[in-house]
Amino acid sequence: MHGFVTRDGTSPGDLRAMGRAEVTGYGAEIVQGNAREVARAAEGFALRLLDGRVLRARSVLLASGLTDELPEIAGLAQRWGRDVVTCPYCHGWEVREQRLAVVGTGPMSVHQALMLRQWSDDVTLIRHGTGEIDAGDTRRLDARGIRVVAGSIDHVVVAGDRLTGMALADGSVVPCSAAFVATRMVANHEVVASLGVDVERDALGDRVVTDDAGRTSVTGVWAAGNATDRFASVIVAAAGGAKVAMALNAELVEEDIAARLG
Repeated sequence: MHGFVTRDGTSPGDLRAMGRAEVTGYGAEIVQGNAREVARAAEGFALRLLDGRVLRARSVLLASGLTDELPEIAGLAQRWGRDVVTCPYCHGWEVREQRLAVVGTGPMSVHQALMLRQWSDDVTLIRHGTGEIDAGDTRRLDARGIRVVAGSIDHVVVAGDRLTGMALADGSVVPCSAAFVATRMVANHEVVASLGVDVERDALGDRVVTDDAGRTSVTGVWAAGNATDRFASVIVAAAGGAKVAMALNAELVEEDIAARLG
């Protein structure tokens, strides 16, 4: 994990363990389990777990993140998170001055290539699924000295457990030691799907729609982090979670006051 001040290089598992240890000190209870469905209940919501347990709550905060859908290229998924990554700001520094390839998947791929040029003077954009690149973007890529290669990628090339290149369908190989790919980002919202929460879908994926405070289209259901903000890094998602939690808590307090006043 990168880009999180004081936690650079921390593994996701370690960050999660530290967070759980801290929140239990404030009276929170951590329940281990996989959620199956959230349904309306007499007073709020019932969260059904795969093991049969049912948890009840007045409100629900969806912080389930997203799933990155990779292009179907042989061997790509096996390198994901190692030397095949997605974010120039999360991983650009770590691969500085190396041979970098951008796997073309759509309009974001041109943006990736332009950003990566800051860290390496050897950046190649392989069009793959990008299609034709318009004249304006072509001039911008040329201005940055970024090579554009036509053709589709057949498989990744690995030697000694290191990425060494991208093999194209025509048999040629584009050498690289790291590859960046703009994934299709799909929010993990299935658990609240039956409630009818609004979801926005486009070419980049989908996300749960919220207002500025984090409320979804369903009263009592909130969302934060990558489930609603596809481009949020860890530190941005954490900040978003804190913001939504405060708004949610304030709303629960107001509900308590209203109940007392009758």
